[in-house]
Amino acid sequence: MNIIITGASRGIGKELVKLFAENVSNKIFIISRNEAKLNELHEYCKKEYKNSQIHSIAFDITETSKIKTLVDDLLSENETIDILINNAGFLVAKPFDQITLADAETIYKVNVLGPLELIKKLIPGLKKAEHAHVVNISSMGGFQGSVKFPGLAAYSSSKAAIASLTECLAEEYKESNIKFNCLALGAVATEMLAEAFPGYEAPTTAKQMAEFIYDFALNGHKMFNGKILPVSKTTP
Repeated sequence: MNIIITGASRGIGKELVKLFAENVSNKIFIISRNEAKLNELHEYCKKEYKNSQIHSIAFDITETSKIKTLVDDLLSENETIDILINNAGFLVAKPFDQITLADAETIYKVNVLGPLELIKKLIPGLKKAEHAHVVNISSMGGFQGSVKFPGLAAYSSSKAAIASLTECLAEEYKESNIKFNCLALGAVATEMLAEAFPGYEAPTTAKQMAEFIYDFALNGHKMFNGKILPVSKTTP
């Protein structure tokens, strides 16, 4: 299978890459703006999983105007894309009246506009796969009816937007072979969470969540399409 994972250099994305790399028949395209960490992960997988097919792409998803070139290069050598996991995320925790326009723009570019443009440009490759699955990673903060937390207005609303986009795309492409689903994650022990909320102990590790997403990416399309599924150990 040909698999694309964004936000692949750390946290959940990093653990996902390791899981997919265990099957050396998978060709995995890992995307992150952190080239050094991508290269470290690339070398780890090559050493740990001999003959694994890892292709590192240092790219900033906020540069939406360059996504077409990125995808053109990908599809020129790989006609089909079987799985796309839009895992890249950006979080700024600030009181609403202190959020700058620059903060909000970056949050929406990483969490919504980048994934939107990436999906759009990858549609030709997704259509050529026998069964394509697009998995968008949202948050319980963006899940309708869930408890909301102060300081996350821009982040949570962006995650609500990617969830709604998932529903829209599932309807628009319901006659195709592409399935679109969204996982609204609860708190996970990642670097991003630690940076935003120092000292907070999440109930789920990045590896545990990656294991769930890995299985869902491979099998979720068999039973779900256009669904926003909460994945959290806590209520709310």
